[in-house]
Amino acid sequence: MEKVARYREYIQTLLNQYAADDFSNDEVEVQLIFDTERDHYQWMNVCRQEFNRIYRCIVHFDIKDGKIWLQQNLTDQNPADELVEMGVPKEDIVLGLQPPFKRQYTEYGTIRSYAAVSNNSGQQTGDCLG
Repeated sequence: MEKVARYREYIQTLLNQYAADDFSNDEVEVQLIFDTERDHYQWMNVCRQEFNRIYRCIVHFDIKDGKIWLQQNLTDQNPADELVEMGVPKEDIVLGLQPPFKRQYTEYGTIRSYAAVSNNSGQQTGDCLG
């Protein structure tokens, strides 16, 4: 199986496992979003609590240039370590939730420059979330 296809499978497996263990109440809608064309994967919680709207991204992965980017993790799990246990090399995991200058101090992958990288559909994307 192609590397990126395996990575898609691993990410979807993790998100399904995490969402199945969500301790949310009946009012919270758990949404799993798998965009396999553009390689964006998210676990969302959506609901309304009285006057407040809850719209929260719990975990977010992207696949860019053959690497898995962990963009958000609001769990007590360590998805990067779990991906390694599944067979993903550490250099193929980028902790996008960390500032670029800190990534070199982690045991995971980095990118050579902060310039644009491309996703698997050829679109240019940046490493800047604003």
